[in-house]
Amino acid sequence: MLDPRKLQILVDVSDTGSIAGAAQRAGISASAASQQLTALERQCGARLLERSARAVRLTAAGQVLADRAHKVLAELHAAAHAVQAAAGLRGGTLRVAAFASSGPALTVPALAAFHRRHPEVTLTFTELEPEEAVVAVADGHIDLAVTHQYRHLPPPDVRGLTQTLLHRDRLFLAVPAHARPATPAAISLAALADATWVSTKPTDGFQAVTEHACRAAGFAPRIDFRADDYDLLLGLVGAGMGVALVPELLATLRPGVSYLQLADPEGLSRDIYVTARATDPSPAVQAMAGCLARQLTRRWAPSPAPDDLPQ
Repeated sequence: MLDPRKLQILVDVSDTGSIAGAAQRAGISASAASQQLTALERQCGARLLERSARAVRLTAAGQVLADRAHKVLAELHAAAHAVQAAAGLRGGTLRVAAFASSGPALTVPALAAFHRRHPEVTLTFTELEPEEAVVAVADGHIDLAVTHQYRHLPPPDVRGLTQTLLHRDRLFLAVPAHARPATPAAISLAALADATWVSTKPTDGFQAVTEHACRAAGFAPRIDFRADDYDLLLGLVGAGMGVALVPELLATLRPGVSYLQLADPEGLSRDIYVTARATDPSPAVQAMAGCLARQLTRRWAPSPAPDDLPQ
């Protein structure tokens, strides 16, 4: 019988295009991965890889085996999840991913709550942006991902996946506190066509929200400052360097920054989802989804709001 661990390494070579990439996924050395693949070739009685000094690729036989191994490994994962369900969260592993800006307010508190409730479940976490996380869940490398989708952008390919809406995160305009109007009212982005903008770094994909929103309002924004981290981004706004679009989840009180509601374009928001495989019956996935939902409920529990926070 073929060893599933060796089959997984072959599948990972197919996915990553290298033995080193497969070894990294398996947490072993490239030499050990190569030995496992050689042993698999002996078991099959066929050459599975074409190796050279610079590259490795699957032979026709290797590709046939990798394609079938995908199905075999998926069935084995399903069997393992079924056992975990019967065990009632008294073991097993839950692999979680989430986009960076969800961490402080949502993902980290939910991970901590899950760990307190189910300490016997091994919990792992990887920071992944939605484009990467959706693929990682579909490929079976992640069990649950916290993802987001801006409503005005094309949706990702979620075939074979299930997405549960956690929260519709409105976008607000962050402005330097000294620029806050005396009588704040909802503002149109078109009124900011001549403003200097602070934005996240990518210029396309899910993170290019500033470019997409401003184009929808009829102009191309002048973005002089870019930052991966929203703390840095809001720090630049507070220092008077420009204005920025900020999701509700991150619109927290901080010195030098005020927030304004947007009147136009309408519907500027991002939907935050729990993304998992549709065939995954894992109770750990369901339990983690519950922790995330409860954290969001606490995050937006009614409380007196400072004047600088959006209403």
